Amino acid sequence: MNTYLIPCLLGLEKLVGDEVRRLGLQDVQVENGRVLCRGTAADCARLNINLRCGARVMLVLGQFEARTFEELFQGTRAIPWADVLPADAAFPVKGYSISSQLYAVSSCQAIIKKAVVEKMKERYGLEQFPETGTKYQIRFSIQKDHVAVCLDASGEGLYKRGYRAVGVEAPLRETLAAALVILSRYRGRDPFCDPFCGSGTIPIEAALVAKNRAPGLNRRFDAMEWAFLPADAWQEARDEAIAGEFHGSYDIWGGDIDPKAVAIARDNARKAGVEDAVRFQVADVREFRRDSEYGQLVTNPPYGERLLVKAEAEELYRELGRVWRGLPPKWRTLVLSSHTEFERAFGRLADKKRKLYNGMIKCDVFMYGQRV
Repeated sequence: MNTYLIPCLLGLEKLVGDEVRRLGLQDVQVENGRVLCRGTAADCARLNINLRCGARVMLVLGQFEARTFEELFQGTRAIPWADVLPADAAFPVKGYSISSQLYAVSSCQAIIKKAVVEKMKERYGLEQFPETGTKYQIRFSIQKDHVAVCLDASGEGLYKRGYRAVGVEAPLRETLAAALVILSRYRGRDPFCDPFCGSGTIPIEAALVAKNRAPGLNRRFDAMEWAFLPADAWQEARDEAIAGEFHGSYDIWGGDIDPKAVAIARDNARKAGVEDAVRFQVADVREFRRDSEYGQLVTNPPYGERLLVKAEAEELYRELGRVWRGLPPKWRTLVLSSHTEFERAFGRLADKKRKLYNGMIKCDVFMYGQRV
């Protein structure tokens, strides 16, 4: 059995843990900013292809305590590197350190690189390694002097689904958009609307959830080239994911006042393979109305930090509040915003709030439940 480490945006840990459990992995541990679990070699493919909210999938090769560079060197050197790295492997090193004696990241990178080279010399009998072959990205984390040394199985972050080749200003990461959809409890039965859709990320992620389509079906992962993983695991994971898809009729809508953004959103939906499940329209939020008894309004309006000045953002929030009060009482509404005065401008305190991060911007999800 292998140990996998899945980092995630702060605030999404429980959602990622729930995803991992549904995939059937074992010993799931939810920690700040990450989830650990145990699984087979084939689960590397299943995690990469299916996770909606995780940032990347990393295979843990070793964990140990280190308060000195010597302890870091010896702990890294004890890992059987030649079992996973061929002689021509490219093995760059990246990592971070938090609340630890070893806080100089560049020095830690150099020590780990040296330890890997020294260990590989024992097996291959080489003094230098060309690093011209397949990439095996080494990632380390040091938290409170506890070291985890991993291989990054994903390569590019899992938020890069492959459908958003072109974006608009201040795009929302796909993993965070998926989290908003899941937090809204959307399952594909009711109408789902985003009146500030931008490049369409939230409605597209809603369509992927409704169809139960794995978000990683259309992209490649670094671990697909790793010799020690079973090559057929990737196709088997894809076949499993496709077999679990739903096929139905869905009412998913995205609106934006910018025609260019709407055109991009439509193209992104086509690339994601959900153009049959979601529709986009040039629309002003002030004219948004819905008569369906149930539904979800999930949106990420401009914050007033990057796209609009604060006063303009607050006016949008006031309009959104008026729209919300005009919706049928059984609708759920989720709004992601970093604006500290959002509730005042919106005109109602949220029923629940949840802290999240959009990139480096600290935000809240303001949740408004059914008014019954």
